[in-house]
Amino acid sequence: MLKGSYTTEEIAQMLKVSKLTVYDLIKKGKLPAYRVGKQMRIDASDLEAYKHKNKTASTVPVFTKPSPSPQRSVVISGQDISLDILGRHLDQKQNWRSLRSYHGSLNSLISMYQNEGDIVSVHLYDGETGEYNLPYINRILTGRSYLVINLLSRQAGFYVQENNPKKLYDWSDLGKEGLTIVNREIGSGARVLLDEKLKSHHIHYQKLQGYEHEETSHLSVASAVKQKRADVGIGIEKAAKTVGTEFVPLIEERYDLVLLKKEENIELIKQTLSVLKSTSFQEEIAALGGYNVAQTGEVLFER
Repeated sequence: MLKGSYTTEEIAQMLKVSKLTVYDLIKKGKLPAYRVGKQMRIDASDLEAYKHKNKTASTVPVFTKPSPSPQRSVVISGQDISLDILGRHLDQKQNWRSLRSYHGSLNSLISMYQNEGDIVSVHLYDGETGEYNLPYINRILTGRSYLVINLLSRQAGFYVQENNPKKLYDWSDLGKEGLTIVNREIGSGARVLLDEKLKSHHIHYQKLQGYEHEETSHLSVASAVKQKRADVGIGIEKAAKTVGTEFVPLIEERYDLVLLKKEENIELIKQTLSVLKSTSFQEEIAALGGYNVAQTGEVLFER
């Protein structure tokens, strides 16, 4: 008997199918999976059980068009705690079982284009238009029909050390000599925001010491600044309050959800809107502090 567990990529290679097929098997409950950090994993024993059950088939069937069914698994992509709350509320609808993916905004959209995500969260700033999300969604989901729904808004800005000794109050201050920064990973909304602001203020990234130092969450960036391992980091106000790092608000970012408009998602869209517009969900989000729910549940764009 095999021991251990495998990633979805490894399962796809072993079964000689696409990763999308593996996700469909997981969604349909035919291949049990669980989340470890950013990865979805499948126990070797569950893989063997699946192979044994399907041993009479000459090949593993390819599922190209999953249909809604009771207890359908829904992959929710993004890192904010509000997404965990959304998943819990959807689970209470009794039709869904939420699975979490922790990809950044850009990679989440690419996954959706590849049919590997059900609900994708995005907070991507476009420097040319000054707009959040829609320019990226339109470019990446070309040829797709989709719905963009507001989840919440939140303040983004600088994490700085106590009393802001470097006097960092505006994006242009990142051009000061001798600054050390802690960055987010490529594809994250905070990384896109930083790069767009550096570009608009004509600051070359190589000027910033520590630009290549990447952390994978707002909390870890805020902690790095709190511990004086960097002078500044980019992130959201909520993480600053959690860690106790001083925060300089610079922009209100819109945090939206994207769902593909297709037949099997009709009920999911309906239930997601129902949750977002519910008083219980909005009150729970507002109680966390640092979040604006004035537009929560509003359909911002539809194609």
